[in-house]
Amino acid sequence: MQSMIDAISELYKSWRGKEPERLEVLPQSGSERRYFRLHEKNKTIIATYGANIKENETFIYFSNHFQKKDLPVANILAVSDDISTYLQEDFGDVSLLKILEAEGFTNNVYFLFKKSLEALAHLQTQGDEGLNYHFCLTNTEFGKQAIMADLLYFKYYFLDALRRPYDKQKLIDDFEALSNYLTHTEYKYFMFRDFQSRNIMVKEDQSIHFIDYQGGMKGAPQYDVASMLWQARANLPDEWKESLLVDYMNAFEGLIHSSLDRNIFRNQYNGYVLIRLLQVLGAYGFRGLFERKAQFLTSIPLALKNLKWFFDNQSLGIAVPEFSRVLSMCISNDVIEQFTPLQANEQTPLIVKINSFSYKKGIPVDESGHGGGFVFDCRGLLNPGRIEEFRTMHGRDKSVMDYIEQQTKMNEFLNSVFDLVDISVEDYIRRGKVSLMINFGCTGGQHRSVYAADALARHLRNKFKVKIELKHCVQDERNWVNLLPEK
Repeated sequence: MQSMIDAISELYKSWRGKEPERLEVLPQSGSERRYFRLHEKNKTIIATYGANIKENETFIYFSNHFQKKDLPVANILAVSDDISTYLQEDFGDVSLLKILEAEGFTNNVYFLFKKSLEALAHLQTQGDEGLNYHFCLTNTEFGKQAIMADLLYFKYYFLDALRRPYDKQKLIDDFEALSNYLTHTEYKYFMFRDFQSRNIMVKEDQSIHFIDYQGGMKGAPQYDVASMLWQARANLPDEWKESLLVDYMNAFEGLIHSSLDRNIFRNQYNGYVLIRLLQVLGAYGFRGLFERKAQFLTSIPLALKNLKWFFDNQSLGIAVPEFSRVLSMCISNDVIEQFTPLQANEQTPLIVKINSFSYKKGIPVDESGHGGGFVFDCRGLLNPGRIEEFRTMHGRDKSVMDYIEQQTKMNEFLNSVFDLVDISVEDYIRRGKVSLMINFGCTGGQHRSVYAADALARHLRNKFKVKIELKHCVQDERNWVNLLPEK
């Protein structure tokens, strides 16, 4: 981490002629890139460090090309000589997804989705003009090979993880047929590849800006529309999907300067909806089932319900019998239930008591009478308390949280904790139990145990909607504010 910070500081100094006033480490996303926010007097900029030089080159080339056409993408400000580090315009940290989750399905949110799709049409058509696709990160075009890769991603990381029988050769034959069918699309322009509300930033003036388009290539514009409208986490209403598709087709038709055969466009769109739904299931399977990241597991039921609605209501226009049989198996009630956690309701008596404590003062006593629960020892993780600047802080201070997330194996530790605790919570809800106690201890009860207790409380609330009593023994003694942070 320090080497990254040094490289960023050096690049900033060579660009600005001075050190940044403050450097903020941003939380890591799904990729291996690391992001930092550099603070100036009245402005902030984003610094990126990426070990994948080819990926950096692609992003920088696309950004510069789109910027010349006044499209809503990042302005690249400076690039290091080895292209491992670059500075770019800061669009803030409010995404369209964040606005959707805060406001719900309001007129304002619909307007922002429509505005984003209109801007997408401009990016696809105008961005395609003069673009050198040899700079693409992987394939230059989303053709048969790329479609097969998405289908196989679903097969290996989700379908095969179900451990249910199917005819592997017949499924591959159907994949081949579907890939051939979708390759012969009527329109091909720049394809964003991962166009979803999380990658659309919204500023205070409601201007929209795009990030994370380095995976782009030439391809069918319908794929990007499918990616946005069928994003599992957004879970848009069916009437929104239909109306926004029409809004997009209107904008797209106005830019290609010719009439749009909407029936053909819709049929091909349906095919790409399916491809995108399966690619997302593969991603959730990889991140959740193989990498054991709990937040991705909770998205699988939504993705399966999306797939079920599509399977029941749309036609592909091509016969793929084994593929259809496999899809029918994936959206069966028992598979959906397999990934859908049992959730508490107002009548559920269970209260999960979560404590952080110091081993110097002893483990909290369980007074419920039946002794159910866990005690997790966080002392095997690196201790922020040994660092001078953190000694008077606690596990809710941002700098401490950043250290724990970036310098320790807390995430791996918590994934294992979640696996164990989830079994008991689901069982206790089902059996009508009233109390479960979970304790996290560390040396001083101030940093690691506090962070872990907060993380588990968030996880259980999000996944099981269960009642939580959260107590930080050391902090409560010192009258520190006991509010669960949103991070």
